[in-house]
Amino acid sequence: MSLKKQALSGIFWTTAQQFVIQIINFIVTVVLARLLSPGEFGLIAMLSIFIAIGATLIDSGLTTSLLRTANLDQKDYSTVFFINLIASVLIYFILFFCSPFIAKFYHQPILTGVIRLYTLSFIIGAFESVQRTKLTKEMDFKKQMTVQIPSYIGGSIVGLILAYKNYGVWSLVWMNLSQTFFSTCQLWIRTDWRPQFIFNSRRFKHHFLFSYKITLSQLLNTIFDNLYNLVIGKYFSAATLGYYNRAIAIRQLPVSNISTALNKVTFPLFAAMQSDNEKLKDAYKKLMQQVLFWITPLLIFLGIITEPLFRLLLTEKWLPAVPYFRFLIIPGILYPLHAYNLNILNVKGRSDLFLKLEIIKKVIISIGIFFAIPFGIYGLLGFQIITSIVAFYINTFYSGKLINYPIGEQLKSIAPTLIISSLVGLVIFFIDQFLVHLKIADIFRMLIDGVIFSIIYFITNWLIKLPALSDFIELILKNDTRYKTLSTSN
Repeated sequence: MSLKKQALSGIFWTTAQQFVIQIINFIVTVVLARLLSPGEFGLIAMLSIFIAIGATLIDSGLTTSLLRTANLDQKDYSTVFFINLIASVLIYFILFFCSPFIAKFYHQPILTGVIRLYTLSFIIGAFESVQRTKLTKEMDFKKQMTVQIPSYIGGSIVGLILAYKNYGVWSLVWMNLSQTFFSTCQLWIRTDWRPQFIFNSRRFKHHFLFSYKITLSQLLNTIFDNLYNLVIGKYFSAATLGYYNRAIAIRQLPVSNISTALNKVTFPLFAAMQSDNEKLKDAYKKLMQQVLFWITPLLIFLGIITEPLFRLLLTEKWLPAVPYFRFLIIPGILYPLHAYNLNILNVKGRSDLFLKLEIIKKVIISIGIFFAIPFGIYGLLGFQIITSIVAFYINTFYSGKLINYPIGEQLKSIAPTLIISSLVGLVIFFIDQFLVHLKIADIFRMLIDGVIFSIIYFITNWLIKLPALSDFIELILKNDTRYKTLSTSN
C-alpha cells in the first residue's frame, strides 16, 4: 500500500475512532455532570499532574523511539516492554506511599485512597503499550479503533452505574480502571505479538539515547500542562477546579475529534518523509490548514453558545464554567499546531532542541503563573492565552527552520481561516443577542445560530476558494492528484 493510501486509511480510522469515542464521552460527561458535583470532578483533576507524570516516566519516550526506528525485531519490542512494566510498578509504589502527603497538600483526606486505586491503571496499561505502539507503527488504526471503542463503552457503563448508586468520586476512579483493563485484555487477545524474556542492553541504549531527551521534554510539558490544575486545586476550591476541568473537557471534544486523530497519523507519516523537506513541508502545511479549517470555527461557535449549551446539557450548577470555556478558546485553536511543530523536531531527530525549547517555555510559564495568582482564576486563564501564543511562536520558529517553512509563511497559510472564522463569529454573536432579546428557547437558539454560522462560513470559503476547503474536497471526496506529494510507494 502506498504511503498516501496508508495516510488516508489512518486518518479515516483514527477520525472514526475519535468521533465515536467523543460521542460516547459527550453522553457520559452529560450524565455524570448531572449525577456528580463539580467538587467530585475537581478531586480527580487534583491528581492529574501526578497521574500524567507517572504515565510519562513509565513510557520514558521509548515507544516514540520504536515508532521512528526502522527494522525493529523482538529484541527491541521485548526490551521496551519489560522496561515499561518495571517502571510502572516502581511509579505505582512511589505514588502509593506518597499519597498521604498529596492528600495533605490539598487538604483532601479522601485522595489517599483515590490515588492508591486509580494508579493501578499504570501497571495494567504497561501490558498494552508495546502492542498499541506496534499497531501504530504498522498504521493499523482500524484494529485500534475496534479495541478502543468497546473498552471505552464498557468502562463508561461501569462509571455510570456507580455514579447512579451514589459512589461519587469512586465512580470516576473505577471507570478509568475498567477502560484500561478492557483495552489491555483485548489487545492481548487480538494481536499476535507476545514478549519474550529478552533484555538487550545495546537496543535499550539505542532507544534510551533518543528517548531520554524526549522524556525530559514530555515531563516538563506534562508538569506545566497540569500546573494550572495544581495551582487552582491548591489556592482555590475543589468546585472551582471542577468548573475549570469541565471547561477544558468540553473544549477538547472538537479538538480531540480532529487534531488527535490527525496527530496520531502525522508522526509515522512525517517520519516516512524525514529526509525530504519539500514533501514534509507540503504535508505539514496541508494538515495544519485542514485542522484549523474545522477546529477554529467550531470553537468560536461554541464560545458564542456556551451559556445555553451548558445550561441545557449540564444544568444550572455548571454555569460558572462558562467564562472559563471562553478564555480557553484561543489556546484550544493553537493546541494542535504545537503538536505538529514538535512532531517536526522529533522526526528530524532534534530531541535536543525539543528539550531546550520546552525548558525555555516552562521558565516563562513558571514566572508568569507566580505573578498571575494574585489576580485570581481569571488572571490565570488570561495568562494561558499569552503563553499559548508565545509557545506557538517559539515552536514554529525552530521547526520552520528545519523544513524551510518560516513563521511568516506559516501565519500567511492559516490567516484566512482565522480571519474568516472570527468575522463570521462576530456576525453570529449579534444574531444570538437578538435571539436572546426575543427569548427564544435554548435549543432553538443554538440550532438557528449553528445553521446560519455554517452557511455563512462555507459559502465564504467557497467564494474565496480557500485552499483548505478545496484540499478537503480533493483529498477526501475526489482523491485527486493534488496530494501526489504525499504519495510514495513502499
